[in-house]
Amino acid sequence: MQEKTLKARAGLPMLILFILLYLAAIALVVVGGVLLDRGVSAWGGVSLGVGIFWILIGFIPFLGLKIIRPQEALVLTLFGQYTGTLKEPGFYFVHPFSVAVNPAAKTRLGQSGDVEGDGSKLNVTLSGSGQVAVDSRFSKKISLKVLTLNNAKQKVNDALGNPVEIGVAVIWRVVDTAKAVFDVDNYKEYLSLQCDSAVRDIVRIYPYDVAPGIDTTGDGQPDEGSLRGSSTIVAERIRKLLQERVENAGLEILDTRITYLAYAPEIAAVMLQRQQATAIVDARKMIVDGAVSIVEMALEKLSENDVVELDEERKAAMVSNLLVVLCGNRDVSPVVNSGSLY
Repeated sequence: MQEKTLKARAGLPMLILFILLYLAAIALVVVGGVLLDRGVSAWGGVSLGVGIFWILIGFIPFLGLKIIRPQEALVLTLFGQYTGTLKEPGFYFVHPFSVAVNPAAKTRLGQSGDVEGDGSKLNVTLSGSGQVAVDSRFSKKISLKVLTLNNAKQKVNDALGNPVEIGVAVIWRVVDTAKAVFDVDNYKEYLSLQCDSAVRDIVRIYPYDVAPGIDTTGDGQPDEGSLRGSSTIVAERIRKLLQERVENAGLEILDTRITYLAYAPEIAAVMLQRQQATAIVDARKMIVDGAVSIVEMALEKLSENDVVELDEERKAAMVSNLLVVLCGNRDVSPVVNSGSLY
């Protein structure tokens, strides 16, 4: 269903008119009572009846007065037919029997900043969407502001089958109120569930860290994509997939951001040890490469400057000692040889 703008009358003149009619009804009741006291039963009865009748039903036109604040919308139906949407801020008068429709009025997603109604709130839990609040007296207005959805963290298996926990923040807004209200049952819950599904579908394509032989782009060639190293690309792919899935609900996904990423607790300790072992091996490799370069430089300098002539056995001993000193992880205790070299 396509959104259409409702053309409504200005509310202030109608409010003044209804107040004057109410005052006139009160005056008719008073005049009717006076006429009856004076014996003018015909005019007095008519005046009193009309006045009482309007006092009893005169509140109905006031129901058509609507106030729209900036970045709010009101979807109205009349006897089951969609009549239009009020989106421009102002004070309006519509048909008194028009009914505002918003199936998601009672749902507040985590950190969404929705339009709130008056009254107390009751904390409940929505599946997959964290804490929400429900207003006992809620507003039927739809917020057109830029909102934030922060779903609960999910446990998803990455491309290597390792369980990881991930949390995503989605920046979104309503762009078509008719689709949001009539094409889906509850557009907020719909967005929350589609967000969980999109995150799961994208995360399973990537490994947590760079792994050999993994194709994350779908071109058939292994690449270096990973959840930790390519978080911006992953978030953008989630945004595009989520936008495709909520297009029919009249929603626009402006941005997505990964707010939490870690291995699941059951394998976090093992993966940490693996990362530490990899870091130690890389560090040792760097130390050995540097030590070999230093030993080569020392031998070249000794040979160039004719400081001392060493045979192959003495060179091997010197290389061994230097490597022990340079590659060891403890401070060495030097030994001074006061005797001859041979």
